[in-house]
Amino acid sequence: MAPLQDQLDEITANTRHLVQADRLAVGERAIAELFDSGIEERILPVGALAPEFALKDAGGKLVRSADLLALGPLVVKFFRGRWCPYCMTELEAWRDLYGQIREHGALMVAIGPQTQRQSDFMAGQHGLPFPVLTDPDNALAEQFGLVYTVPEYLREYYLSILVNIPFVNGETSWQLPLPATYVMNREGRVVFAEAHADFRVRPEPEDALSCALAMHGR
Repeated sequence: MAPLQDQLDEITANTRHLVQADRLAVGERAIAELFDSGIEERILPVGALAPEFALKDAGGKLVRSADLLALGPLVVKFFRGRWCPYCMTELEAWRDLYGQIREHGALMVAIGPQTQRQSDFMAGQHGLPFPVLTDPDNALAEQFGLVYTVPEYLREYYLSILVNIPFVNGETSWQLPLPATYVMNREGRVVFAEAHADFRVRPEPEDALSCALAMHGR
């Protein structure tokens, strides 16, 4: 299978081929402004103690980080929403590695601000074997330093392409998390952390997975 970033770059190339330049410029402006805000420098870094969480999965079951970490290292994948093709391509790449994750005693969760109903639909549609957790109002993502507010001009663009983030998230703040990949050791310490203002850039899952496996002595 092609590296994840190659798959994402193909989405970008197709988008540039299909979408008018003036509309593409809206997204490029938003990415540049988000990068200039310095948000990448404020994410929870390697070496930090990760916040504990207790969030509901797509079926309404409460999932606690303390319970997961008691079993092994934990991969935490923050995503924007099921409407984002980059997020879905990335989560499918993790899906395909999930057998290796479990074979080596590690666990994984995906966390996003969308409602449980949206997550339930997403998990079924894409065959995701790991828990998909709902983070109401991006409260946990905020603790990881990942949250930003979608600017007004980008809201109009999203709505024009039928991406209604308030509907998907069940609240009206228009806040999203940076897509981020974290790995925590069994003590809850961050051993891998990567997030980008440019949502089209993601780490290779194998790089994060190698950290998780190293933490488990494999």
